[in-house]
Amino acid sequence: MSQYDDVLNKKAVALRYEENKDAAPVIVASGLGYMAERIVEMANENGVPVYEDNSLATVLTQLDLGTPIPEELYQAIVDIYAYFLKYTPKYSVEEYEAMKAEAADGQEGNLQSEAGEQT
Repeated sequence: MSQYDDVLNKKAVALRYEENKDAAPVIVASGLGYMAERIVEMANENGVPVYEDNSLATVLTQLDLGTPIPEELYQAIVDIYAYFLKYTPKYSVEEYEAMKAEAADGQEGNLQSEAGEQT
């Protein structure tokens, strides 16, 4: 199996649950292959924890965006939410935001120096 086959077999689903708004978690992003990789990348970039369960992802990717998860999957989702209650992020929100700002400043500096070299 090549690295491309690995990418093509990836699945990712993002859920949202707002206690006062949603009766159940709602699918807000779903994708296969490269789209799945991008969903995971965006989650990582924004400090959103990622849980891997290929079987559950297979089922959830078959549902439409904006769909609340079916009752039959409540227990699986509760187990994931319970897992994340124990999750300790590597960085605090403040540390993460500071790192993002530093990275953005560094990229801007690189772009300016590259533009300066071209003139």
